Amino acid sequence: LLVIAAGIALVNSHEMALLDDRRSAQDYFLGTVFALAAVFAWTWYPLRNSRWLQQRPALASGTWAIAQGLATLPLALLGMAAAGLYFRAHGGFDFPLGADAGRYVGLMLLLGFCASWLGTLLWNRASRLLPAALVGQLIVFETLAAFAYAFILRGALPGSTALIGIALLVGGVILGVRAFRGN
Repeated sequence: LLVIAAGIALVNSHEMALLDDRRSAQDYFLGTVFALAAVFAWTWYPLRNSRWLQQRPALASGTWAIAQGLATLPLALLGMAAAGLYFRAHGGFDFPLGADAGRYVGLMLLLGFCASWLGTLLWNRASRLLPAALVGQLIVFETLAAFAYAFILRGALPGSTALIGIALLVGGVILGVRAFRGN
């Protein structure tokens, strides 16, 4: 875990050097609060989900993934309604489906299937097969994906500090897996 923390610190030091001076200190404070809340949620979820699934060996991972998706659908609809109210007040987006509705719906269906349902199905399967403490460490790959998206969006390669941090993140997970395997 210390290796993972060092990796996150290095990558974030690289990102902090790229901060946008046009943003206020309040923006960064709120962003930090939301990020910490997300870390709490993504620490709690894999541990709780793993324990819950291990207590119910008869429940299929796919069934649980579908149940989770159906339970979150009303929340997604509420979020979409809130976004609609926001965009109506602030403009800037052709709500609810954008300028190209077919493309938007197709992309949302693809994301819903791949990221939400398939991702949850595979995560539930991993939660059943691996110890909860190890599953929690594997969430680091979501952090790595976020960094990859940021670099792609910027159209730039990560600097040496970020690359060392990424290597430490991956190395920390490998060390965690080896510790659980006893090697």
